[in-house]
Amino acid sequence: MRDVLSRKWSQRLRLPRPGRAAWIAGAGVAICSLLGATAATGTADAATSQAAAPSGFVGGTDSNYIAIPGPAPYQMPAIGGPYGGYIGMVGNWANWQGCHGAVVYSTPDASAARTNFTTYHTGIGVGAYWFMGGPGVDPHFNGHDTEAATWGADQAKAALANLSKLSPHVNYPVVFMDVELPGNAPNYTPAPDNGWNAVYTSPCSGKVKTNGINPQVDRAEFNGFADYLTAHSSYKAGVYSAPSIWSSIFGRYGGLSNTYEWTYNGLTSSLSNLPDGWCLAGTSTCAQFFGGMTDTSKYALMWQWSGGGGTYNGYGDFDQINTARTP
Repeated sequence: MRDVLSRKWSQRLRLPRPGRAAWIAGAGVAICSLLGATAATGTADAATSQAAAPSGFVGGTDSNYIAIPGPAPYQMPAIGGPYGGYIGMVGNWANWQGCHGAVVYSTPDASAARTNFTTYHTGIGVGAYWFMGGPGVDPHFNGHDTEAATWGADQAKAALANLSKLSPHVNYPVVFMDVELPGNAPNYTPAPDNGWNAVYTSPCSGKVKTNGINPQVDRAEFNGFADYLTAHSSYKAGVYSAPSIWSSIFGRYGGLSNTYEWTYNGLTSSLSNLPDGWCLAGTSTCAQFFGGMTDTSKYALMWQWSGGGGTYNGYGDFDQINTARTP
């Protein structure tokens, strides 16, 4: 996540983005951005030059629209190879609380991923994540675990409500909690830490009332979301984060044993060295999971290896997905 902050959002604030029509689902409208033509089409050379991925691994994208080369079966943009999945934002705590935070979901990319999955039996299809607000942006914050758990459950309830409205249907069985410190990302959140490390005067104020939140309270909220999600749906709980951010929020309460993970460390802006399993071929850059898990765990599912903040690659967010570990 960025320069010590969240990796997913700082890049997304750099508009224009190449070749996309960004669908802002939370507002219920589509916003078209006229961007560079380089991302609009893939090339046959790129498609044929991609190194063969290890068994079970495919490439995918997430969040903002990226033109996916077709016709079906669809290919990954820029780097070639089968298009293996799309992960879209199903909701944003700030938007949900009326703070005008963007909800970024690309219907065209979801449709391409769904087609590849259902018709050509490629990849994982369509997945989703919720941009999580910590206890400090809970309008009823009182510093207690029980209230934090309720705040987490309320967000899970909102995520499930939004999931039921999406088309194409989200078929991937894991819903990821996006736990990050986005920094200065006003289009997405009024709170630079998303309320994980400070208590705000109100959800939308952006004004800190109290610095510091007990990490046990943070973890109670995380558990509240996961518990509600699994009790009220067939979805499994997952989390998008990275080692340094995760430990800075949860400290000694950060251990994970049965929660699925999507990491964004380590990242690169270069598309010269493509993922080979959990590492970039010919480099020492590899996926770094968190909460005590490693890439050998069955819960290690995805790696956002390029496209986050500080790793702008000219296209967007690229992910490496282990389909063999799909729950």
